[in-house]
Amino acid sequence: MIDNRTKETLQKIPLLTEKAGPRDEGWEKRLKEEYAALIKYVKLNKDTDSSWFSIQSNKQGTKWFGKCWYIHNLLKYEFGVEFDIPVTYPVTAPEIQIPELDGKTPKMYKGGKICQTVHFNPLWSRNVPHFGIAHSLALGLAPWLAAEIPVLAEKGLVRAKENDV
Repeated sequence: MIDNRTKETLQKIPLLTEKAGPRDEGWEKRLKEEYAALIKYVKLNKDTDSSWFSIQSNKQGTKWFGKCWYIHNLLKYEFGVEFDIPVTYPVTAPEIQIPELDGKTPKMYKGGKICQTVHFNPLWSRNVPHFGIAHSLALGLAPWLAAEIPVLAEKGLVRAKENDV
């Protein structure tokens, strides 16, 4: 189930229309839509004082990388995040990876790929081609961080960033 705050955020992220992947003719148009949605999402987060990631891509828009962070008990936990756009995108959601957390939680696959199969992937499938990278971050990565980082922190499996909040 999606909580009300997430639902409100989701309604403010633009839906995408172009159904094209990296090998398709419409990829450039799709990529422009992706960037527009991401810019809107980042602005929304900044306006609500809830920034929690920074991200960029290679020139082709097929490899994405950056940082994500989560605040727990007034401590900031920061991680590198990355993902590739699958050739079957947007039918297939990107598999978000946090390599440094690989093996630290059962809700992760080999290589540090976060588990999105039960909750997020069915939602993605119902919303093709309207969901994009911003939606994947908002509905895939954000809830995963909220569920897993406090547990990992309490077990001492992750360390807060040196310059805490």
